[in-house]
Amino acid sequence: MVNRADYGLLIAGPGMIKILNYLKDQYEDEIVEDIRKGLTSSKKSIPSKYFYDDCGSELFEDICKLSEYYPTRIELSILKNIAPKFTQLFRNKDLVELGSGADLKIRTLLEPVGQETRATLRYIPVDINEMAIFNALQNLITRFPELEVLGIVADFTCQMNVIPDNRPTIFCFLGSTIGNFDEAETIVFFQNVAGSMKMEDRLLIGFDMVKSREILEAAYNDRKGVTAEFNKNILNVVNDSVNGNFDLCCFDHLAFYNDKHQQIEMHLKANCDFSVRLEALGLEVDFIAGDTIQTEISRKFTRDKIEELVSHANLRITNWYTDRDEWFSVVEMAHRA
Repeated sequence: MVNRADYGLLIAGPGMIKILNYLKDQYEDEIVEDIRKGLTSSKKSIPSKYFYDDCGSELFEDICKLSEYYPTRIELSILKNIAPKFTQLFRNKDLVELGSGADLKIRTLLEPVGQETRATLRYIPVDINEMAIFNALQNLITRFPELEVLGIVADFTCQMNVIPDNRPTIFCFLGSTIGNFDEAETIVFFQNVAGSMKMEDRLLIGFDMVKSREILEAAYNDRKGVTAEFNKNILNVVNDSVNGNFDLCCFDHLAFYNDKHQQIEMHLKANCDFSVRLEALGLEVDFIAGDTIQTEISRKFTRDKIEELVSHANLRITNWYTDRDEWFSVVEMAHRA
């Protein structure tokens, strides 16, 4: 049983979960404008952040369990190996996870540091999906009742200012989500986070590294079709948001590696000619077979590229953790002295 108060308190089980929603007033207007802009552009697109409604979040959890999708598996192994080193680093800190989603990665970090350290922590997940935050926090306080938690529903790409800054902070940006930004957006992200960090703060961030086309394309074209279902679900979000009539059967999932830009691109490709009506926008969009809507980029990185991007912000790399094959890296950063 969940009691939801107007001021954002969710009461669950043995403890209290507080969730502050900073998207209530602007999210609706923002998604409408993003859809209008994206679907009337010469190169149609829908921002990937709209994948993560309740259904999309569940589908992404399923993707993370697929044999082809190596990033989660390798990142978790890295986090498990390095977590014991953070026992002192985490003490008396806020642990802020940007784009938090499910709780598996943060749980992997918190388990080895011990109850005594966890009791000094406050965990703050920041995500646009309130129910994903609630479910993750409910799982965490059941497992770690000593842990203080505060959920924040916000878009961290433009709302870093709503994150509490009254304690030393460890920012986490895991899951290679940084790859969803183009180069300019990546630099702005680093600058925004650096602007929110104090000298004692740290940023822990996951990067998917450049590797063979075969491995990369297999990770986004799984044999079970879960990624295809996840990709198409973004059209359900559009339908719900602007009263659209997208028929998911009219699109095929398309994902490929763009070697020039070192990124996976995910598209929805029209398999017939049709028109879509978006009632809330007063807009009709025509498609002919072969037209695409870009739904995601997932950039892959080299060490040199990461160092170049970080150089644009007031940050320095303090530790670099990777797997044996260097397929994935977790990088710790601090303010540049």
